[in-house]
Amino acid sequence: MSGHALLNAQTVEDCIIDQGWEHYTPEDHAIWGVLFERQQRTLRGHVCQEYLDGLAALGIGPEGVPNFARMNERLRRLTGWEVVAVPGLIPSRPFFQMLANRQFPAGTFIRSREQLDYLEEPDIFHDVFGHVPLLTNPAYADYMNEYGRIGLVAVETKGVKFLARLNWYTIEFGLIRKPEGIRIYGAGIVSSFGEAKYVVDDPSAHHLAFDLERVLRTGYYIDDFQATYFVIDRFEDLFDLLRGSDFTTRFDELRTLPAYTPFEILPQDVVVRKGTGHFWRDFPATKTKLK
Repeated sequence: MSGHALLNAQTVEDCIIDQGWEHYTPEDHAIWGVLFERQQRTLRGHVCQEYLDGLAALGIGPEGVPNFARMNERLRRLTGWEVVAVPGLIPSRPFFQMLANRQFPAGTFIRSREQLDYLEEPDIFHDVFGHVPLLTNPAYADYMNEYGRIGLVAVETKGVKFLARLNWYTIEFGLIRKPEGIRIYGAGIVSSFGEAKYVVDDPSAHHLAFDLERVLRTGYYIDDFQATYFVIDRFEDLFDLLRGSDFTTRFDELRTLPAYTPFEILPQDVVVRKGTGHFWRDFPATKTKLK
């Protein structure tokens, strides 16, 4: 997700730019195609159907970088959302304002061939391929909208850290339980070759049933695969949890409580799958700061 690094821009209007679709080169379109085809192979049989339905509904394919104007014609008809181009990472307030207004901020640059496997800053492939298809799903679209509204509360009450954890464990790295098994929906998995392969092939990570307070208190590391994924049952459940919560009071309470690490299983956790922990066995505690 386009994140919260500080730029000079302070308003939504300051952040929005023209996509400049006509300036993408044949190489840019070719890189999109390589990334698209590779992720389609990796995700086949492991990503939720709602995501695949969204790809089809928006006409997102391997042909080249999507044109926001054309894509938005379809997206607006489906859920009232639109994708707006931004120069990169944007501040928290305009970011949440955009979501609260059903605008999804997406970067416009695309990675190089040398960066196919890893890119520190989200590019258009992550933002559009990863995030946008699920915005065609009414329940998920409502959740993202409500997340933006609560985000504005978090800005005023110094709760952005806790909303970032919710973002991390749902919007970026969430899993959903389906009759056919656990499926991927988080954009950080969907758009990442390495993380998708890890989720599909490596039994290291724990899968825990989603619990809002547990997620808000669970830190994360930004520079490696996840030690724990949280599993929801329905997108509607996420929206209902946000809509029914007093986050001003909740943020005050959370600041008095210690954070959990992503490695532990707590007595109250509902364990969907206990991971082997093999990938994380030699993880140094000082590798990076827990978010």
